[in-house]
Amino acid sequence: MNIGRVIAAFLAVWLWRTADTGAEPVGHDDAFAAACGEAARAAQAAGTTVVRGQDGWLFLASELRHLSVGQFWGEYAAEVSRATRPAWADPLPAILDVKRQLDERGVRLLLVPVPPKAVVYAAALPGAPDTTSAGSTLKQFYALLRKNGVEVLDLEPDFQKARASEGDPLFCRQDSHWSGRGCVLASERIASVLRPMLTASNRSAATGKWDNVEIAGDLWKALEEPRPPRETVRLRRVGSIASKGDEPIAPQTDSPVLLLGDSHNLIFHDGGDMLARGAGLPDQLALELGMPVDLVAVRGSGATPARINLLRRAQKDPKYWAGKRVVVWCFTAREFTESDGWRTVPNAQEGSSIAWL
Repeated sequence: MNIGRVIAAFLAVWLWRTADTGAEPVGHDDAFAAACGEAARAAQAAGTTVVRGQDGWLFLASELRHLSVGQFWGEYAAEVSRATRPAWADPLPAILDVKRQLDERGVRLLLVPVPPKAVVYAAALPGAPDTTSAGSTLKQFYALLRKNGVEVLDLEPDFQKARASEGDPLFCRQDSHWSGRGCVLASERIASVLRPMLTASNRSAATGKWDNVEIAGDLWKALEEPRPPRETVRLRRVGSIASKGDEPIAPQTDSPVLLLGDSHNLIFHDGGDMLARGAGLPDQLALELGMPVDLVAVRGSGATPARINLLRRAQKDPKYWAGKRVVVWCFTAREFTESDGWRTVPNAQEGSSIAWL
């Protein structure tokens, strides 16, 4: 028996049991949650993953389901989560365990959940529901995380403020990810938090140029024919000055900044089904910080699969953590209930505790 794995599992459970679990459950019966739940159920009954909103907006049905379930941690987790096992339903113990492990390494954790598109653009949902309680459950969870020592950057207030001003939408109308403008705004806010802890950067080494790109969004592709015309989005393409801006800035494993998470870290960065190259969150952070970032991101869930990839990378390089200063864990907020699960217990098949970074 590996004593290290046993201790890791014990501490994960202890952190969960001793954590302040928050106030009474919220969101089960308010108008916004009810409207989201109704739309999600209608989509499921119709056999589609897409909900058509107003003015050409498309929404992911699983995101609307997430916004309808109310409290998703503690005793309510197994009831509302889509995790494959009840023991993996609660995101709280896994996040606290990652925080503990990074603290032991002297590495800072910055948790950056991507606001739900349906919260920022609630007025575009079918029926335009009352938005006074939109996102309230998430805010309660973020307050709980902060109370337990986790640094959370909630982007929703910045997105709401930007939405009210003139400019491009912050999310793609026909895709489940943020838009070029939303990606840039997120990078600016993350960089503003990180700059004080990093050494002087060389922002002049990179340049950003805005460009219009027609995309085939994932929600657009999921529609049955006839589909509406594809949307065009504006992207800030980032490149090195040395290449006259033509070459994207590749992530570097020796960067002090690690960007971890789901496809919100790959959209507009990885090309192919991620729609473009050189204009995603890793690229924008490289421009804002004046240095490349390290990247561990997956097209699936940023809850557990991304951590598995990180674990494997660190196992191959014993010095991997030596130069790391901060982990920016960025993933869509719907992961709290819609992922396969938040594993923390040892798994013999994978040779370690999943959360053992």
